[in-house]
Amino acid sequence: MKIEHIGIVGAGTMGSGIAQLTTLGKFVTTIYDPDPVAREGGEMRFGEDLSRGVERERWNEEEAEAAIDRLATARSLDDLATCDLVIEAAPEDLELKRKLFASLAGVCGPEAILATNTSSLSVTAIATGVPNPERVVGMHFFNPPPLMKLVEIVAGAESNSAALDATTEVGIRIGRTPIRAKDSAGFIANRLARPYGLEALRMLGQGIAKPETIDRTCRLGGGFRMGPFELIDLIGLDVNLSVARSFYAQGGQPERWRPSPIQEEMVAADRLGRKIGHGFYEYGGHVVDDPDPDLEIAAPTLDPGELLKIAPSAESILPRMIAQITNEVAFALEERIGTPVDMNTAMRLGFNWPLGPLEFAELIGVGRALALLESLREEHGEAYAPAPLLRAAAEGGTSLPEALG
Repeated sequence: MKIEHIGIVGAGTMGSGIAQLTTLGKFVTTIYDPDPVAREGGEMRFGEDLSRGVERERWNEEEAEAAIDRLATARSLDDLATCDLVIEAAPEDLELKRKLFASLAGVCGPEAILATNTSSLSVTAIATGVPNPERVVGMHFFNPPPLMKLVEIVAGAESNSAALDATTEVGIRIGRTPIRAKDSAGFIANRLARPYGLEALRMLGQGIAKPETIDRTCRLGGGFRMGPFELIDLIGLDVNLSVARSFYAQGGQPERWRPSPIQEEMVAADRLGRKIGHGFYEYGGHVVDDPDPDLEIAAPTLDPGELLKIAPSAESILPRMIAQITNEVAFALEERIGTPVDMNTAMRLGFNWPLGPLEFAELIGVGRALALLESLREEHGEAYAPAPLLRAAAEGGTSLPEALG
């Protein structure tokens, strides 16, 4: 199916950002929001962001003007009737999205592809009740869309290959890197990011180190752009906790996904992060440490001597973090939520990790990861239960993908 006209529902940050991508990708685009204030704000943001891109030489003035000419603003959902693809960027509310998709199905032609930008809801559940549900897919962009190169193309239970292929082609044409994901909790990127925050919170609760030390170790030794506590503060502890609760429920309450009581207590105390001035850090007093010019570490590393340069506890912190990342990707491979290549791509592009999770698995080695997890399980419980695939790989002397077969 050839896509020429794209509709976008929702004119917030995500919707206007996606519109910027589609118009620069030379698609005629119509954006709709039921709220006139949001619609006006989206139009303004769209123009400002294009102008800013010209100033930063991301595109030229002629390209920006052509993109503006390709955008139309709808006053009614009916104005999306001629769209070949509609991308929904509405709030994360299942009933709201179901009603919206039912309305879109009545407005758009039976061949039109309906894509949801959901990051946490089931694509299959959103498609429930939609005529021709095989045309409903997930098209999950990362925030902000113009800067983040990843888009997850998610197959619901009834999504057909034509719809998935067409949205994948759109992703390529707008300059994103599309990966295919199973319709499961968090899809690929958000699922594989779970250990980064949760294991940091466990280490804090177990008295291994303070947030500053854990963050510094992950940045300097692990090569991560932000430490886990810095990232949680940026996202907002309340938002992060809501996501943690959703994952825990959707995944059948696995112990490794149990929300942290530390975070529960901090949210109850209204310590929500940067947006209100205090979370794990006080703002604006906290400044991310720059690597010490005398501290030459080729990150990521698990070399004990190199980690000791950061802090005495760094030798314990980073192996635990990477063991849990390795364990989570082992579970994900068993569930076949995506290909090994796509899993690495997801974390490099979606979260700016220095290595993909399977590359981290190679760094630590499956045998060492298994031994560390078994030791931690004996001391701290089932949050450290090894994935069967990890055990199989360690015992067979193979990589995780090889053990999967």
